[in-house]
Amino acid sequence: MMMATTHALAGVVLAVLVGVLFPESAAGTSSIPIAAAALGGLFPDFDLYAGHRRTLHFPVYFTAAAAVAGAVAVAVPTTPTVAAALFLAAAALHSGMDALGGGLELKPWLGTSERAVYSHYHGRWIRPRRWIRYDGAPEDLLAAAVFAVPAVYAFDGVVETAVFVAVGISAVYVLLRKPMVTVAQIAVDALPPHFVDRLPARFVEDFQ
Repeated sequence: MMMATTHALAGVVLAVLVGVLFPESAAGTSSIPIAAAALGGLFPDFDLYAGHRRTLHFPVYFTAAAAVAGAVAVAVPTTPTVAAALFLAAAALHSGMDALGGGLELKPWLGTSERAVYSHYHGRWIRPRRWIRYDGAPEDLLAAAVFAVPAVYAFDGVVETAVFVAVGISAVYVLLRKPMVTVAQIAVDALPPHFVDRLPARFVEDFQ
């Protein structure tokens, strides 16, 4: 598990690579493919409150779809085809990167979960490698900073500003990551039991 900003910046790096390898594509000149790559990096985490890292995480199927979309983009290099390929490639990268992080628990620094990301193709959870121990770990911020470098080098204007903002948000999140869990625990403890029962299990199981 990594920060959403890390995943978004990784998607932007894909746009940089496509722009370098295929300078005739729209990846290096249009903001639409860049935005699509960043959104693709964020998209899998839209399942945060409903079956996180399972509902919208498809490490195999996103990769297959990205390969097909990539072939179409090479044959017909238009802004929409390049944007679609980058969106799917970034979503696939996100789904795969989550296996390198921590497990699916509120306190992943404890290393109690063996569920990193669900592979629908294999019908099972992929275990966490914990190269990045948890989202918001110092090494997560380092990864975000590393991904930011080629983006800042390749782009200017709005894109460059957005990259700096993403890194700044990442730094603040790193400082607040563990205190946020403490605050959440206090809030959950103060809720009536019938409200707690309605919360997703992963948001309360570490507090009980």
